[in-house]
Amino acid sequence: MSRTLVMGILNVTEDSFSDGGSWATTETALAHARQMVADGADIIDIGGESTRPGATRVDPGVERDRVVPVIAALHAEGITTSVDTMRAATAAAAVDAGVDIVNDVSGGLADPDMYRVVAQANRRDPAHRVDYCLMHWRAERFASAEGRADHGGDVVADVRHLLAELADAAVAAGIPADRLILDPGIGFAKDADENWALLGAMASYTADWADRGYRTLIGASRKRFLTALRPGADGAPGTPASADDATAAVTALSAAAGVWAVRVHDIPASRAAVDVAYAVAQAHGPALPEGWRARRG
Repeated sequence: MSRTLVMGILNVTEDSFSDGGSWATTETALAHARQMVADGADIIDIGGESTRPGATRVDPGVERDRVVPVIAALHAEGITTSVDTMRAATAAAAVDAGVDIVNDVSGGLADPDMYRVVAQANRRDPAHRVDYCLMHWRAERFASAEGRADHGGDVVADVRHLLAELADAAVAAGIPADRLILDPGIGFAKDADENWALLGAMASYTADWADRGYRTLIGASRKRFLTALRPGADGAPGTPASADDATAAVTALSAAAGVWAVRVHDIPASRAAVDVAYAVAQAHGPALPEGWRARRG
């Protein structure tokens, strides 16, 4: 088995729910990306448009100008990158800048040109094929992740059904099946119990998708249902960062379930979690040489 990868979240935005404005310039974004890589991130996921509760969409040119310089610079440094976008035009610009993954939280439903752009990218340069992540999100207007959609009383079945349809459509449009990554969309138009149900079913749908040649991405980092585990003195949910320990626990469970990658804000704890899960699965890990205690003094 392969170790579960850690995808570091880089929001080059002003209004993301956890860190909006923290990395809003190219210089600060690059510095944060490099630190995440130093901390153990395998992939940097760059987003220029927030989908936080209450978010509104930004101008396409603004989104593009936020993400493309960061992608180009990280690509030049040999860092694997992903672009978090629902727009085909932004995806195309990111591909030209060297991006490795298009991470589309709408699963292709927000922009009818998205499948074509990703398919063309894979045909254009066989030496640099582009992965495509389809996320489950039932929405009439793709902007804010808030609210709750109708999942027919069984969110796990609904995720399986919709993502199977979207994956079939992507393949029919010319995207190779081995380029597809599926994301159950934790926190997007789902209540807390639905999020927990999706985490509980991870091993099952991850194995089923693997049988079809698809990989699984889990993105639960700092989501509201995790902050509810750490309420404040007034009973209100904790801050997004207060859920980093719970996020690391989700990472460990994801790795044990065979998930391909986790998308997280806090890198060190999640990297430790996937390293432990991998060592347990292999019954093998790094060992210190004999006599190390004496050398520490």
